[in-house]
Amino acid sequence: VQLQASGGGLVQAGGSLRLSCRTSGINFRIARMNWYRQAPEKQHDLVANVDSGGSATLTDSVQGRFSISRDYARNTMYLQMNNLKPEDTAVYYCNTSWRDREWWGRGTQVTVSP
Repeated sequence: VQLQASGGGLVQAGGSLRLSCRTSGINFRIARMNWYRQAPEKQHDLVANVDSGGSATLTDSVQGRFSISRDYARNTMYLQMNNLKPEDTAVYYCNTSWRDREWWGRGTQVTVSP
């Protein structure tokens, strides 16, 4: 199983980024997929998830700014992040549960300058 996150970078407040999480080794069509983030000296926080049918949930702090989606043909999940704020600065990780264990990608750094 591999989860490869990409798309992070440095942007100014108000800017946008799109994160991608390419998967392999899982049945992407039935896997529930998650985006977490970890800011410096803080724990992992769930940002968004999307179930096998495409139904999404986002944490309150990103509602109206972020959206999560999945492309079944590419086995890839996305996190579109708009109107970014400095408090969104974190390492973003994609995650799924498959065959009774948790799987994590390496993470991609998102830095938002004031």
